[in-house]
Amino acid sequence: MYELDFKPQRVCPRNIHVAVSDDGSTIENVVFDGGCNGNTKAVAKLIKGQAVDDVVKLLAGNLCGRRGTSCADQLTIALRKAQEQARAVA
Repeated sequence: MYELDFKPQRVCPRNIHVAVSDDGSTIENVVFDGGCNGNTKAVAKLIKGQAVDDVVKLLAGNLCGRRGTSCADQLTIALRKAQEQARAVA
């Protein structure tokens, strides 16, 4: 398992902790620090065990108001970064 702490931009959570499989293909766990507690916990439960590529395809570009991003969009950036780094060390 490869783990990464990601500092999101222009959203409420202060940190998104993601864990992906050793090959970076599957989401093992996600924990948001801050943000809408119920929503971020629900998103984390829904994507656990899912393919990184599928979740990124589904959530990338999701916007929240005029922020130009959202918690879900920032999550996809964190997942891609974790995926790339996991594959680099594998």
